[in-house]
Amino acid sequence: MGITLTESAARHVQACLEGRGKGEGIRVGIKTSGCSGLAYVLEFVDAVEEADQVFDSFGVKVIVDPKSLAYLDGTQMDFVKEGLNEGFKFTNPNQKGECGCGESFTV
Repeated sequence: MGITLTESAARHVQACLEGRGKGEGIRVGIKTSGCSGLAYVLEFVDAVEEADQVFDSFGVKVIVDPKSLAYLDGTQMDFVKEGLNEGFKFTNPNQKGECGCGESFTV
């Protein structure tokens, strides 16, 4: 299954990569954080590592390390604007709950 981007998320990532002037794609991962245990981590990738899994959504490479993929498989990443706020929204079928502030989740 992997990780997919919506068209809106892909456009946003592509614009960021173009503004940056370099990059292979975006890495989506997890880290231990918050009151629920896990948090999403995003970073630009200049070089894909051998163990990485690479998925393509609307021409944008989404790169995931094997450890994170176990928690993120099937996730869809969207970019939403709500009033003055904008950011990525994750729809993760593995997620069992999240903290009250929405900063971390459990699987």
